[in-house]
Amino acid sequence: MSENLDRLAAEGVAVWLDDLSRERLAGGRLADLVGERRVVGITSNPTIFAKAIRSGDRYDEQLGDLARRGVRVEEAVRLLTAFDVRWACDILRPVFEASDAVDGRVSLEVDPRVARDTAATVAEARALWWLVDRPNLFVKIPATQEGLEAISTALAEGISINVTLIFSLDRYDQVLRAFLDGMGRAHAAGRDLASIASVASFFVSRVDTEIDSRLDKIGTPEAQKLRGQAAVANARLAYQRFERARASDRWRALEAAGMRSQRPLWASTGVKDPAYADTRYVEELVAPGVVNTMPEHTLRAVADHGRIQGDTIHGTYAHAQQVLNDLEALGVSYDDVVHVLEDEGIATFTASGNELFEQLDTELHTKRAAA
Repeated sequence: MSENLDRLAAEGVAVWLDDLSRERLAGGRLADLVGERRVVGITSNPTIFAKAIRSGDRYDEQLGDLARRGVRVEEAVRLLTAFDVRWACDILRPVFEASDAVDGRVSLEVDPRVARDTAATVAEARALWWLVDRPNLFVKIPATQEGLEAISTALAEGISINVTLIFSLDRYDQVLRAFLDGMGRAHAAGRDLASIASVASFFVSRVDTEIDSRLDKIGTPEAQKLRGQAAVANARLAYQRFERARASDRWRALEAAGMRSQRPLWASTGVKDPAYADTRYVEELVAPGVVNTMPEHTLRAVADHGRIQGDTIHGTYAHAQQVLNDLEALGVSYDDVVHVLEDEGIATFTASGNELFEQLDTELHTKRAAA
């Protein structure tokens, strides 16, 4: 067990992995990471599934059966991904039970093509929740304007939700309100609030990528000094918003009724700029009650040479706000940046989904032709 990962867990940070594949499941690598590397959760995405189907033979038998049955590609995607997620849920079930249902979670995304359709997103969330049929599942719903009502409705129906693709502080405030609305509706319906869980995935590294490119175009010494500061500042201010929401009368009343906290989750924590330390989006975002979902190479970097030095969020809010103020003074519009990032995030999300559907459609046609 890595001492660095032990320290991270002791500070209240849940370590999740952002890469689920059947090869990882069947080969025992996920179980090893759970046992040896403090991994207590995992997320999935369409790109990873498409790559897994393309690169190995683990799916061949199941694909052959689906082809023989004439299953349409949309349903085939659900069945294949649900199979892997159910498997991962079972591997992480002991963690789920030992943590009193806090950790041991596995996330599965709704069909990305319905990200702008509230009713279709709710229908997809219901279908995935029923299909996987595990209490430690999170259904991932993107934090689009249309997704907010879907998030509330799903939570109200007792479906645990990972809210994904959050970039802006204002949108995060809306997500927190959607969470409270959904839990309030669940409480009014007489549901057991302790059985419903949620995390809010706030994306990190992409903020630096977008803002650094704008600073490079400005090119002044003042601009260069601000490179690599925006993403951490943005995430730290998100934690401040989380604390404010948690202190509200409505939150406290629902908490007294059994509601679990919607934990902030730091997503996209793999460092993209080689000029930066490969562990920075872990080390600089340590605080109680957060999740950090990271690529395996980041996980191993933290275990090997990370410097975990306690809480690195509290006491930073004034500086974080000053970073955003300084960016605005240089002409880098925060509102424009987060708008671009959300649009790009949804576009990438949708493109990944299309890649998965196209890849699987090809595989099914090949299997049918060979039958």
